[in-house]
Amino acid sequence: MSERDRNSLPILKLLHADGRLHSEYARAVPLTGGVSSDVFLVEDGDRQFVVKQALSKLKVQDLWEADVSRNRTEFEYLNFVGRILPQAVPKVFAAGDGYFTMEYLGEGFVNWKQMLLAGQCNPDDAAQAGRTLGIIHRVSSGDAEAARIFDTTENFHQLRTDPYLVTTGRRHPELRGYFERETVRLESTRECLVHGDYSPKNILIGNGRQVILDCEVAWYGDPAFDLGFLLNHLLLKSLHHAPQDVGLQEMVEQAVNGYYAERRLPRDKQSSFDHRTAGLLPLLLLARIDGKSPAEYLRGEREKDFVRGFVTSVLPLADLTLAELSKRWFAALNQPIQEHPERDEN
Repeated sequence: MSERDRNSLPILKLLHADGRLHSEYARAVPLTGGVSSDVFLVEDGDRQFVVKQALSKLKVQDLWEADVSRNRTEFEYLNFVGRILPQAVPKVFAAGDGYFTMEYLGEGFVNWKQMLLAGQCNPDDAAQAGRTLGIIHRVSSGDAEAARIFDTTENFHQLRTDPYLVTTGRRHPELRGYFERETVRLESTRECLVHGDYSPKNILIGNGRQVILDCEVAWYGDPAFDLGFLLNHLLLKSLHHAPQDVGLQEMVEQAVNGYYAERRLPRDKQSSFDHRTAGLLPLLLLARIDGKSPAEYLRGEREKDFVRGFVTSVLPLADLTLAELSKRWFAALNQPIQEHPERDEN
């Protein structure tokens, strides 16, 4: 028996005990996952499926603990979205104690984050991600059952507002007020179903589908967090590629346009939503530099200082829109090369 097989015995014992396996020769192969869960491909006779098991302590440098009940939240999110957009999420089969089983997508899918880091920037991908998010937010808005199932503010605090906003505000005392006010605002908003980790690393593209993964942060709250989270990642990818222009400014525009096309907000509500998303986005940018989950592809200090300087310059601006924020960001990236953060090629 290989070491890999031995390491996967605990999950196999659990699956056997719960009656999830058909073959006594089933094996579980660890898959590359994120920082918060163990993921396995289970080969059980002639069938394959994926098991996701939440960790109580996340795999990051800082101490970051979270309730494993979020695993059930993720299962419920996939169930909910699967009824609306069945092609947008994997099929889920069963939930157990701290784990759930779901469809194995097979070959032919590429992680969108890896595509973006490689400079493969298709505006249609961003538009589709925006449209999907807009549909989920629109359909779940005002849904009393979704509000009940995803009453998970404590989970959202453990996985998002504390490690991202509270921690970053603590590390930037001069900006702490912005982070504290936004934390209170976010955690008191109840509007629709929020993914909570809607980023390119959690989206697979292939076989005519764009598939959403890793929704354990799901929460009935403020949709501005999802759109801001997505745009945050697109902006940071543009910093990674700068001074080369790989088309990420157009992707930001297409993501926003796609979102609004499907969210179908009245003009006044869209304007209010746009302003509050633009107010949150700089905080998320800085959180990926100085929070508990820094972007691993931005290692150079001059890249980090670029973000710090940009965020400090835009936070005092009142009524900033997403279009204005994007324009300012890309204008700053287009400064002469000697003024731009150096790329870290390691």
